[in-house]
Amino acid sequence: MPDIAARAYRFAQRVVPDAVAGYVLPGHVRQFRQTGVTAVGDAGRRLLIAPVNSAGQGYAWARASERLSDVAAASAMFRGGDDVFGFTADHLIPATALIGNDRWRRAQRRGILRGFTHVLIESGRHLFEIDGDPIALVRELQAAGIRVAFVWHGSDIRLPSAHAAREADSPFHGDAYPGTSVLEEIAASHARLAENAGIPVFVSTPDLLSYAPGATWLPVVVDPRRWAEAASRPVLTGDGPLRVVHAPSRASLKGSRAIADTMRRLHDEGIVEYTELHGIPAERMPEVVGSADVVLDQFLAGAYGVAVCEALAAGRLVVSHVADDTREAVRRLSGRTLPVVQSRASELEGVLREVAAERARFAATAAEGPAFVRVVHDGTMSAEALRPFLDS
Repeated sequence: MPDIAARAYRFAQRVVPDAVAGYVLPGHVRQFRQTGVTAVGDAGRRLLIAPVNSAGQGYAWARASERLSDVAAASAMFRGGDDVFGFTADHLIPATALIGNDRWRRAQRRGILRGFTHVLIESGRHLFEIDGDPIALVRELQAAGIRVAFVWHGSDIRLPSAHAAREADSPFHGDAYPGTSVLEEIAASHARLAENAGIPVFVSTPDLLSYAPGATWLPVVVDPRRWAEAASRPVLTGDGPLRVVHAPSRASLKGSRAIADTMRRLHDEGIVEYTELHGIPAERMPEVVGSADVVLDQFLAGAYGVAVCEALAAGRLVVSHVADDTREAVRRLSGRTLPVVQSRASELEGVLREVAAERARFAATAAEGPAFVRVVHDGTMSAEALRPFLDS
């Protein structure tokens, strides 16, 4: 009987129209009830940030915006079964609901149109349709009296051809990165989308200001206290090997292969104790980073993001390639100097040997990190960046 029932259910899935399935098929009904629609607290300005929540930033910006008077905010994200990081969001939406539950899509549309006054659309993604037209979405929201803006996180707007023209070590030279043509198409499409939409644009990292004319920097947000409290040992003490970690989440874009031989050689010599971090859940990262002396970020992009801010907040020494114009943008917009030790991949061995030999000097640089994060990346600057948009 169970097999017969299963076959009957699969048959019903094929023949019942999508518009009806959410009301009659048990799995769809259960999914609809469990998923729910995105809701927000009562306030004069009600902000939705969705649907990507890259590195948990949608949620972090939502909390930052609530520091402003009369603002309530919610973050929503589509989550697939392969999500290993587990970032927090106010509303986690299973990708299967987006793909296969028409009843949920209609309810989510109504909930957004009726429940929010402001919407920040992440990465040009539609909020309740699989392949929906983002321009049509913007116009529908505007027609409902909702103020709309885009926010870009990185590769969604960073044009590879322009990056290659700026950066000698760009991964987008020639055929070095196999996905270059795809990223070029995506970024160019998003640039056209932003131009045609005619709405405010935010970017999460200062290097992206070069790729989104007229955009506002919306600094990424980390919890300084959480990362500082997780630091389990003083940085750069003793005379043993430097504890060095690197999280090659996108190895071909971070330059992980370019530094592999250097790190292996230094590890074998006993200069460093080197660990690559793979698949670490977000909640475990503070303790892992907090046990290191040095955190290596990336050596190709010339940018910095969430991972750097987390390591700085933990008081670790961060070594990475951050372009001069990005550092200058940080100084101009925040009044602070980014305390990241500069190094390209070709310079890394010399830099790490210098760190090992002059630990006290570099420990002083690491000590600047927590204060920098408290000023630039604790949510205060982010709330101020959002204020004009929310005040409209």
